[in-house]
Amino acid sequence: MFPFTNLTDGVVVLRPFEFGEESGLYNAVRESLTDLNPWMTWATERYTADTARDYIAVVRAEWSRGTMYAFAIANAGTNEIMGGCGLSHFHPIYKFCNLGYWVRSSRRGNGYAGRAARLAAKFAFERANAIRVEIVVAKDNHASARAAEKTGAHYEGILLNRMTVREKIYDARMFSLLPSDFGLVARL
Repeated sequence: MFPFTNLTDGVVVLRPFEFGEESGLYNAVRESLTDLNPWMTWATERYTADTARDYIAVVRAEWSRGTMYAFAIANAGTNEIMGGCGLSHFHPIYKFCNLGYWVRSSRRGNGYAGRAARLAAKFAFERANAIRVEIVVAKDNHASARAAEKTGAHYEGILLNRMTVREKIYDARMFSLLPSDFGLVARL
């Protein structure tokens, strides 16, 4: 729907994952499995370079259809993949979407997830016609909740039985970002 684009705040760059960089994505995921596995269904010991390659192909196709915008979180100076950030589950009538993020273990604690989330949310408001971006975090995923708080997201409460990760059902914290959080006006 929108051409592939890069977004930056000078510290991080959000950019579409590129064909041929599956080893960089694979290495970031494998390094981070211990941190990601409890919260991400896809983060298992079965994750391979082929999984990363297939993911890149799928998310680039979804971008072209306007159904999902998946970004690599890259270091603005080195272009190293530091994680991923995506906008998905766009509701065609109510104009909201989900925002998710993860940062590789060796780069956690530096504010990269919050920076990436703000860039992605602004993209959703300016280019994807969203009027609300939701960040849904498992209740016990404290690192992701801190990142949501650092973005300035509005905490809206606990949603019971809101998420599943493999065989587990989790209550979740709901956060939201609105166009007004960026000095923008919601538009239909």
